[in-house]
Amino acid sequence: MRLGPPEVGDPETLIAVLRQVDRALDPGSWIRAVGYHESVFGELDRWALDRVLPNRPVRVQHRSGALWILNSRAAALVSLDDCDLPGVERDDAGQPTGRLWRLDSWLAERLPRRSVSLSAISARALRMGIVGFTDATPELPDESISDLAEAVRRGEISQRLVCMAPAKARDPEVARFTLGPIKIILDDETLPGIYDFAADITAAHAAGRPVAVHCVTRTQLALTQSALDIAGIAPGDRIEHAAIVPEESIPWLREHGVQVVTQPHFVTERGAQYRRDVPAYEHSDLWRLRSLLDGGVAVAAGTDAPFGNTDPWAAIRAAVHRPSWLPVNDCVPAGRALALFLGKPMAPGVPRTIAPGHAADMTLLRVPRAEALRNPTAELVAATWVDGELAYLTSRY
Repeated sequence: MRLGPPEVGDPETLIAVLRQVDRALDPGSWIRAVGYHESVFGELDRWALDRVLPNRPVRVQHRSGALWILNSRAAALVSLDDCDLPGVERDDAGQPTGRLWRLDSWLAERLPRRSVSLSAISARALRMGIVGFTDATPELPDESISDLAEAVRRGEISQRLVCMAPAKARDPEVARFTLGPIKIILDDETLPGIYDFAADITAAHAAGRPVAVHCVTRTQLALTQSALDIAGIAPGDRIEHAAIVPEESIPWLREHGVQVVTQPHFVTERGAQYRRDVPAYEHSDLWRLRSLLDGGVAVAAGTDAPFGNTDPWAAIRAAVHRPSWLPVNDCVPAGRALALFLGKPMAPGVPRTIAPGHAADMTLLRVPRAEALRNPTAELVAATWVDGELAYLTSRY
């Protein structure tokens, strides 16, 4: 359930949505919500959630992915008051506020396992023409890696799957499953020392893995550039998001061969918040696209689901039609926008080759490409193949 803009935009709607879901659930079941932003209800904490639903466990994820907020019932079930970890926010009296920063793994270990239909998710993605996923969960535990690989092996997940697993992770050696880059998360409030950061990159490279560094601010990108200068660049190193890219950073990205995986639809989905929260002098650096491509940077796009719209066609349309309030016209033509999703699984900024002997991952559209980018409601995909096998065929044929 999404609990932020555009679906939920004010306190009254948030309260109504939570209480409506509460009435539909069995007693004791958890409510899990994502996409929260402060513009809806301010700085949400356990006591604010208690005023809405005091008797059911509730956990709400901030749209940044960095923060979970628990109400008091949920806090009690995970023994939050007994937890002594740096990511547990506390008030002046030392009591946990219910706000957990970058504690996804700790929280997941204490939650009831949810039964998720991976086959249903895979089937829906095939209908949208998606032939591959990247799981970008940081520090994914071995059990989860094994579960995902087994789901691919059994055919529950038809697509190829690249998993950003830790350096110590064991490769399950399953066809269509690949251990991808090592995800490194940066937060401005807890930035690592430059040499510690460089050492982490060096360790990833020594394990034979590139790095994918989460950069959403000018400071994070500058620190990453410096750390990579010290550690050296490995093939496949990439910047995740690149929400703010100063013009002077573009030559560095090109010359060092560092790819950018960005989300062009965020300026559409989150435009109101960006206009209010991002200083005007940074608007020209916000979610760059054409200027990166014109600067010779290898660029790919992703949806960043569940933090963004799961439909890649929405991101493609957003790359073609960027909001007029942005001072730089960084939109791209339709063909170039589509190509942002056509890269290699381990090198998304590098176009795949259509030739005998290469992987036959293909999508056949029912409508011309131009119409697909104009009409967000059309049934676009006629058929989808993964590794040469027909995985989806519309009932219209």
